[in-house]
Amino acid sequence: MLNFVLKRLAIAVPTLLILIILSYILMYAAPGGPFTREKALPPQVIANLQARYGFDEPLWKQVVIYVWNIVAHFDFGPSYIFKDRSVNDIIGQGFPVTLRYGIISFVVASVAGIGLGVVAAIRHNTLVDYFAVGVSIGAQVLPNFVLAPILVLTFTLWLGWLPGGGWEGGEWRYVVMPVLALATSYMASIARITRSSMLEVLTSNHIRTARAKGLPEAKVVIRHALKPALLPVLSYLGPAFVGMITGSVVVDMYFSTGGIGKAFVDSALSRDYAVMMGVTLLVGILYIVFNLLVDVLYAWIDPKIRY
Repeated sequence: MLNFVLKRLAIAVPTLLILIILSYILMYAAPGGPFTREKALPPQVIANLQARYGFDEPLWKQVVIYVWNIVAHFDFGPSYIFKDRSVNDIIGQGFPVTLRYGIISFVVASVAGIGLGVVAAIRHNTLVDYFAVGVSIGAQVLPNFVLAPILVLTFTLWLGWLPGGGWEGGEWRYVVMPVLALATSYMASIARITRSSMLEVLTSNHIRTARAKGLPEAKVVIRHALKPALLPVLSYLGPAFVGMITGSVVVDMYFSTGGIGKAFVDSALSRDYAVMMGVTLLVGILYIVFNLLVDVLYAWIDPKIRY
C-alpha cells in the first residue's frame, strides 16, 4: 500500500508543477495585461509598474520566482488591482464561504444520490425505480444556472420563505438555496452511477451465494453489495467534491454569497491576472490532491488495484 501511495505522489507532484508553469505562461501570452486601460498610461508609468511586479525580468525568471513563492511559501503574490491586498487575502476571504456551502452540498448530493441509486437498484423495474430514475433525469436537466432563478422565483418571490441572496455569516436561511442549486445535478449523476453499478453487483455470483445461504436481504445489500458497488461512485466523487467545494460562479454571483466564484469573475473583468491564476491554481491543486485521495481510497477498498 505504501508503494502505491508513493507512486501516486510521484505522479501528482510533477503534474502540479506543470500546471503552475503552464498557467503562468498562458496568462503571460494572453493579449493585453493587468495595466491595460481604456486610456493608455504613459510609458514611464507602465515601466515602473512592470518593474514593481517583476514583469521586466525574462519569462523564465518570472516563472521560477512564481513557482518558488507558491511551493515554498504558498504565496500567490499581490493583486494587480487592489494595491493593499494580496491574492491570498482575496482567496482567504471568499474560499471559507464557498467551502462551507460546498461541503454541505457534497454531503447532501452524496447521501441523496447514493440512497436514491441503491433504492432504485433494489426495486428494479418497479414504481420506486421509475420514480428514482425520473427524479435523477429531472435533476440532471436542471443545471445550476437554470435551477437558481427557479428557486429564487419559488421560495423568495412567490412563497417568501427564504431570502434571495446574501450570506449573513452562513445562517441556514441563506445556505439552503445555494446548496440546492449546487447539489442537485451532482446528486443526479451520483444516483445514476450508483444504480447502474448496484444492478451489476446484485447479479454477481457472490450475491447469489449470499442469498442462497439465507442471509437477510438488508445484510446482503449493505455488507456484500454496497462496498463493490461504490467503487465507480468513488471515482466520480473526487472531482465532484472539488467542484462543489470550490463553488460555482453561477451560485456565487446569483446568490451574492461572496464566495470565491465572485472573486474569479471580478478578476477576469478587471484583468487582475494574479487573482485569476491564484483561483485557477487553487482549483487545480484541489483536483490533484483529492484525486490522489480517491486513488488511495479506491486501492484500500479494492486490493486488486494495488497490484
